[in-house]
Amino acid sequence: MASTVHEVERKYEAADGVPLPPLDGLPGVARVEDAGTAALDAVYFDTAGLRLAARRITLRSRTGGDDAGWHLKLPSDAPDTRTEVRLPPSGGRDVPAELAAQVARHLRGERLLPVVRIRNSRERHHLYDADGRLLAEVARDRVTAQLLEPGGRPSSAVTATGWSEIEVELAPGAPRRLLDEVERRFAAAGIRRSSSPSKLLRALGDRAPQPAPPPPAPPGGTGTAGDAAVAYLHGRLLALLAVDPAVRLDEEDAVHRMRVATRRLRSALKTYRRELDRTATDPLAEELKWLAGVLGRERDREVLDARLRTRLGELPAAAGTTAADRRLRDRFATSRAGNRDLLLREMNGARYFRLLDALEELVASPPLRRPARKPARGAAVRALRRERRRLTRRMDAARGLPPGEERDRALHEARKAAKRARYAAESAAPVLGKPAKKQQKALKKVQKLLGEHQDSVVAREALLRIAAETRADGGDTFPFGAAYQLERHRAAEVEARLPRTWRKARRRMPVG
Repeated sequence: MASTVHEVERKYEAADGVPLPPLDGLPGVARVEDAGTAALDAVYFDTAGLRLAARRITLRSRTGGDDAGWHLKLPSDAPDTRTEVRLPPSGGRDVPAELAAQVARHLRGERLLPVVRIRNSRERHHLYDADGRLLAEVARDRVTAQLLEPGGRPSSAVTATGWSEIEVELAPGAPRRLLDEVERRFAAAGIRRSSSPSKLLRALGDRAPQPAPPPPAPPGGTGTAGDAAVAYLHGRLLALLAVDPAVRLDEEDAVHRMRVATRRLRSALKTYRRELDRTATDPLAEELKWLAGVLGRERDREVLDARLRTRLGELPAAAGTTAADRRLRDRFATSRAGNRDLLLREMNGARYFRLLDALEELVASPPLRRPARKPARGAAVRALRRERRRLTRRMDAARGLPPGEERDRALHEARKAAKRARYAAESAAPVLGKPAKKQQKALKKVQKLLGEHQDSVVAREALLRIAAETRADGGDTFPFGAAYQLERHRAAEVEARLPRTWRKARRRMPVG
């Protein structure tokens, strides 16, 4: 299992002939100890186009030292800080799947290859406080770097290079001011900060890529409708990118969070269709619908599995639920494996990466139309009124139908409209403030009830299918029939609560 640390360090230029200044007597430092010399040997991985290096990310496999193994170093907003994800040695040259998943969104489908080998003789000095607690390590590194061919062989076109440098790394919990105290000692001795942020970039030399543009920043304010639209899209895109590794690593609730981020992006493109050029956004909305569908297969399985198990758990033990529960477990385990394989295949495919590229381009260069220049407040109110009218039409249509499949479908359409209206209120909150937040909260209750109703519809359909399969196998269908009746009762309760919840929500929505 990976461990994560926040590495706080500074690098310095140091010619071999320049000695380290004395380190004792620094504020808070009671003892300086020679920690010996370590021989380190690391192979760095990147794409042929150095996509990780361009983002100041390093991925390496290293032998020697106290932390031999795989290291993934990610940039941080904090000064002198990087986040490091560590895994123990894997015994092979392939990048562990856990680390590859962390950077897949940056690779955009390109393969990871060995690009540089760096060998390092490290002389270490440890700084301790009066209680014997480690404060920092000061290390002089004598480095030899060799560029590698794609297969891992040393490059025949470029000779190995060497240099000397000094690293000062704080121990966890040590005061940051110690870095400044050490730097003052170094400056007096003629030792200056390194011009290269990492050994990898220095080894690459003139092959080092220019820094990739950072993710587009949101507008400085929400004065215009276009500013408000782009700011909301920016936040949802960052949420989508942030959850990508968690989905690949199969973390709990990750698929749901990514699906929500995808739906919010798609909903915003529709809400702001007057401000954004639809020739650019409509194709994106379709691709987001595709992604939500891919994510939905697994998310729907998760929800249905949990719901059916809950219903069986509500039955008395005498209902014979043990065999029924076993059938559900086997059935959903099989579908989970298939859904998981499909999801990873699509997330590693060109279509998904093209979508990420297009979303980043949309936020960086938004296709704004003339209405985007109008004040954000008026545009937000008009958008909420449009969504209110849409939702009202669908709710009225559903409530006017008798119970049955047609009404179930109509309530499902109303649910989708409630979700879109809720997301519109969410995007308007930075502009309209408290009224939009109240509307968002009220719509969430409506959406939740309609979602509960739809989940019941899906559960009943599934129970009928499973009961038919069980009957064909000669099994006992009673538990599934009993669970079906519980679901019917649950749906009726939801429908009874819906009118009052809807009336309250309407009072909090702008008049259209």
